[in-house]
Amino acid sequence: MGPRLRHPAAVITAISQPPIPGDASQQRWPWWPLLPLYPYGRRRSLLRELIPGQLWSIEQLLGVFYVAVPIRMTVLRLRQGLLLYAPVAPTGEVRAALAELEQLHGPVLTIVLPTSSGLEHKLPVPAMARAFPQAQLWVTPGQWSFPISLPSSWLGFPRQRTKVLFEQGLPHGDQIDWCGLGPLDLGVGNFFEAACLHRASGSLLVTDALVAIGEQPPIIFNLDPKPLLFHARERADQPLLDSPELRRQGWWRLVLFASFLRPERLAILGPGELLKQVWNASRQPGGAANALYPFHWQPDWQREFRQLVPPGAPIIQVAPVLERLVFPRHRQLLINWLHQLSQLGEIRQLVPAHYEAPVPCTAADLQELARELGERPWAVDEQSWRYLASIDRNLVKLGVVPNCDS
Repeated sequence: MGPRLRHPAAVITAISQPPIPGDASQQRWPWWPLLPLYPYGRRRSLLRELIPGQLWSIEQLLGVFYVAVPIRMTVLRLRQGLLLYAPVAPTGEVRAALAELEQLHGPVLTIVLPTSSGLEHKLPVPAMARAFPQAQLWVTPGQWSFPISLPSSWLGFPRQRTKVLFEQGLPHGDQIDWCGLGPLDLGVGNFFEAACLHRASGSLLVTDALVAIGEQPPIIFNLDPKPLLFHARERADQPLLDSPELRRQGWWRLVLFASFLRPERLAILGPGELLKQVWNASRQPGGAANALYPFHWQPDWQREFRQLVPPGAPIIQVAPVLERLVFPRHRQLLINWLHQLSQLGEIRQLVPAHYEAPVPCTAADLQELARELGERPWAVDEQSWRYLASIDRNLVKLGVVPNCDS
């Protein structure tokens, strides 16, 4: 089974809302403008077979405005059925894809929410659990909500069939090995991530802590290239043009946004120039929708991308935004986790919930990454890291984030 393309489907963003009846791919949520979560009222999904007969990926785009990156749910084949790791929005096309896999490999038995803090992974879980009422739901310890901490059952998690990983056991221990990272005190809540090794395929599944970023845009952007074309421009009053070179340029800039929030070589336009470009864009056919582009990329911005993503095959790394905002005082805990992962069993590939997958990976690769993290400067305050560092300092100063080591 090669890559398979699906049709547009309605996004499910509110965890307390039921799925739209009927053909969700032809409908919109009436309240989608309340949340600026791209792709707003419609979402496309891509089903890929990662390991023949063992592992599948269902990918979507998710972001704020047009800073959209891939988000991935991994489907594992068990002896008795299927396991869903890090659910995505269960649109009509996603449910149809899963129904096809169920016909071939048995029912969805288990749904796993492998993070306590990743909002993009939490939001789809209650709706996915409703889509598979016979499946057991497993969540990481320390689930929390903001700004008010509410019981999980109030957020749509089914009370009778929800269990907590590690505290109440581990699912399918005869086929899967589990390893937890955390908990880390983030002030407003905890960070906890549960990785697992699918023994049959040698696939190590992680959520946010590790990523591998490629030079070229992921395949999912073939279904919706607008975020790439939007950021490939130099000015708001430029039209959205399409070419392989522009798609790659847009991808590089999206990666810098997602990794550093405000990269060093990015300047924000002054109000006069911004209004001028918005006015020019609004006078063009369809230009008003693309006029909110207050950015100016300074010369040699590509150097920043190359420092993060060297030429060649994608390398496994810690995402900068997590290193600087989640792990700045917890390097040793992360290193210990990498060593624990390397001891799980025979690892052949890594499957993160974002960016590239699968990525070749062995226990030796994880040990080498742990060594490298221990020797290089950690959570630095220079170049593109400055903005993230300023956020961390302010959070510590305000007492939102504890200033302590693990």
